Amino acid sequence: MEQNLILTRDTGRLTLDQRRFYETSGYLVIPKLVPQEALDKFSQRFDDIVAGKVEHGMMTVMKDVVDRSSVNKIQDINHDEVFRSYIEDNKLLNIVECFTGANIMAIHSMLIAKPPDVGAGSTRHPPHQDLYYFPIRPENRIVATWTAIEPCDTKNGCLFVAPGSHLQRKLYPHGYPLDQIANKMYFGIQDLSESIGWIDLEMEAGDTVFFHPLLIHGSGVNKSNRTRKAISCHYAAAECNYIEVTGTVQEKIEKEVLEITARRYPGLQLSYQDYWRFKSTIARGLKCNL
Repeated sequence: MEQNLILTRDTGRLTLDQRRFYETSGYLVIPKLVPQEALDKFSQRFDDIVAGKVEHGMMTVMKDVVDRSSVNKIQDINHDEVFRSYIEDNKLLNIVECFTGANIMAIHSMLIAKPPDVGAGSTRHPPHQDLYYFPIRPENRIVATWTAIEPCDTKNGCLFVAPGSHLQRKLYPHGYPLDQIANKMYFGIQDLSESIGWIDLEMEAGDTVFFHPLLIHGSGVNKSNRTRKAISCHYAAAECNYIEVTGTVQEKIEKEVLEITARRYPGLQLSYQDYWRFKSTIARGLKCNL
């Protein structure tokens, strides 16, 4: 029975039922994995960076496309000493290892603070697959962690997922939605069946969801007067490889990322694979291919 489990490894950190659920559903929620003390520290760090009390350095501070006074995300937080304690948390990595193996690279990290929507719907992130952003394979050795810093519910725009959508093993074309305003890099799947079944992932502070990079998911509009803070990191096995995405459905994101990088660092010549090498850091074990 266990030989049919191809997306997870028997490390003793997950039960057989948990592994089966992830294999069939593409996600798994572990309640209260991160303590409140750590969550408070991450939240305060975000606030201090936004207020200019702490230099953001190599991190990218992103503002809402409509409400320019509102910072909705800080990316590449693996370069920060405070946020690094999340990325290298042993309890977190013990579960990550079940998906990636022992050598783990942190390939993308962020703290998201979805602000109350000002009425334009820009706080919504349309349905998408995270693999669209990554020129890294094989996909089965990549996993996302997403930890609620504050209660996340349907009012303040919790995650929603399409259970089992990863089993299609299909990476869809993505683009900016035509029917709404979207924040930079908030790509969505352009041709998605209306019959797809969604589940809202309402989570308490400290709850952590692990999900497959082909799982179709998104998040709703924040209709509350609260923020919806969460901290997230994508991990990949260090043995994974970079691929060329020119001529594939990922070519659009490659072009946009390289254009933004060229504006931010004039004169710097980077390939899309170099860009991800620059972003990635070792979280546990040995650095290999990535």
